[in-house]
Parts: sequence; C-alpha cells; structure tokens
Amino acid sequence: MLGFQPPAIGDEEIAAVTETLRSGWLTTGPRTVELEERFAEYVGAEHVLAIASGTAALHLSLLALGVGPGDEVITSPITWPATANVVVHTGATPVFADVRDSDLNIDPERVAELVSDRTKVILPVHLAGQPCDMDPLFDLALPIVEDAAHAAESAYRGRKIGALSEATCFSLYATKNIAAGEGGLISTNDSKVAEAINDLRIMRRMQGSLYDIVVPGYKANLSDVLASIALVQLGKVEKHREIRERQFAAYDAAIAELEGLETLERDSRDTHAMHLYVVRVDPERAGGTRDEYRARLAEQNIATSIHFLPVHKLTAYRELFPDQVPLPVAEKAGDEIFSVPLTPAHSDEDIGDAVAALRRVHASFTG
Repeated sequence: MLGFQPPAIGDEEIAAVTETLRSGWLTTGPRTVELEERFAEYVGAEHVLAIASGTAALHLSLLALGVGPGDEVITSPITWPATANVVVHTGATPVFADVRDSDLNIDPERVAELVSDRTKVILPVHLAGQPCDMDPLFDLALPIVEDAAHAAESAYRGRKIGALSEATCFSLYATKNIAAGEGGLISTNDSKVAEAINDLRIMRRMQGSLYDIVVPGYKANLSDVLASIALVQLGKVEKHREIRERQFAAYDAAIAELEGLETLERDSRDTHAMHLYVVRVDPERAGGTRDEYRARLAEQNIATSIHFLPVHKLTAYRELFPDQVPLPVAEKAGDEIFSVPLTPAHSDEDIGDAVAALRRVHASFTG
C-alpha cells in the first residue's frame, strides 16, 4: 500500500532528538525558544508561541481575544472538526458560512451576510494551502484568527500567512509540511494577544523565586523534543517544496486528461503551500462516485483520504445545532472530494504509481 502522507523524517531529525534528550531538556526549553524565534523570522511576525497542538493554538487564540458564552464565531464547514470544536470549547457558537465552489475556501460574501452583533471573531481556513480571499474579510473590521494548519508556506498577495491577522494558527502534526508529530504555533503582531496566550499555555508567571497565575490556564506548551524535530523540518521547507511541486505537476497533467475529475483552483496571485492535492469527482462525467474511486484505488494499493466532510453534517453538530441552514456548495463538495498521496517521503516513482492507478481506475469507469 502506498501510504497517503507518511512523514519525511531523516537522520537529521533523529540526531536532533538524540541531542535534545542528552541535553536534559524534555519539556519547554531552549529548542522551543529557538523554534519560536526562527518561525517568527520565517513568517515576519512580531511574536510566535509554540503550543501543544494546532487545536490548542486555535483554542487559546480565541480565548485570548475574549471569545466566550454568548459570542459567535464565523468559520468554514470544510475543515477538520477541531476548527469548530474549539469554538464550542470556549462556550461560543460556531456559525458556518458556505464556501466558494472554486477552491472550497470560505466565501467572504456569505461571511458578510452572517455578521451580527454577536459576532466576535472570523475564523477562516486556508484549505490545502490555498490562502482564503482575505481582503474582504479584513474589510469587515472584526478580529480574525486564521486556521493555517495547511498553510505554513502560503502567502496572500505577496504577504506571508502568519503576519496578517490578530492571530494565525499553524499545525506541526505528523502529516503537515513542517511535521513534528504533534504541536502548533501561533503568530501575532499584537503583544497583548501574545501575553494572554502565554499566560494560558503555561499557567504561571515568575516573580523572583516565586510563581503566580493571572488566569486559570491550560497545560498547552510544546516540548523541546518535538521542537527539535520541527526545527529540522523548518530548515527543509524549500527542499521539500521542490518535491511537492513535482508531485503537483504530475497530478495536474493527469487530471487535465481525465474527464470528470478536477482539482481545486489555485490563485496565481498567491503562494500555495501545496499541502494537499484534492481531487473532485463529477459522478456523471467520471463514471463513478468519489467513494467508488477511493475503493478501486485502495484495490490498487493507493491510499487516499477526504479533506473534508462538512462539519455541520457530522453527528455532534447536527445534534448540538439542529437549526443549521443548508450550505449547498459545501455539502455537494463533501460528496465529491478526496485527496491523493502527497509528501516528500514519496519518490517520483511512487507518485507515478499513484497517477497510473488513477488513470486505470478512471478507464475502468469510463470504458
């Protein structure tokens, strides 16, 4: 089976972990500080805080901006459920705005229609690495927390994702472009937001030899062991991007020739992080459904995944918020999209095998 997104881990990451273990720092220490400093330089932000996970990064960012019971947060339904879960964890209500058909990112026009006096934050998701259309969201003059789990290398209109909004949240999960296994990063140019997040993640402030707390916080700091892996991965970003570019090009060439299969649009004005390659299946023209394509690819030993099923249609959200309005673009896409193998851990030959299998499966459906 060709794995979907195994991490691209080499001897350098292993050596970095070994060095960290020998240093005696297992929890937050100098490697974590170095990661924060280097990532702040990379994205051009004043502050970066290393967090236990991308989910925790979103949660603490919302809390730092004062989100709580009675508030609403407008977000995308095409995302991993964590994006909406953290809103619920604050006591606020997630309000789902439909997505654009072109790239499945949140539709700014739909967002504008949903803004109310209860709207506290807008939470866009940069799906697959394509930045959302941010300028219309900025025009709404509301705080923005960006879910940039897929967007560590993305830039919007020449500006790096990570220094545009009140807070931007990145993931260091095992499948991400900068993979540490677990972990997250929050970037911000607002010193008050940074201070609030810091109080929430480590639960203490030192006053001489004594400690104090100013808020009942969480245990959400990152360990030096994971930070050491992320530092090596950060140093490999450009090398890994070159591999992903070849992989994207191979898939692009095939998809262009396969009737009924399409990929998500990419805006030439932006830098795409190339985190996921999403295929969209039109059952009438492609001869089979998304699920049928995935099943036949599995028979050919090609692993795939789905990014994503609409959050508002999942059981927890149907039960918690039964009055959700229909979101036709997201719901249609949720039946049609799947993601193919994409990682620097794969060789060009591996991706060639995936492309060949996709062509065979397409031929089996279209005759």
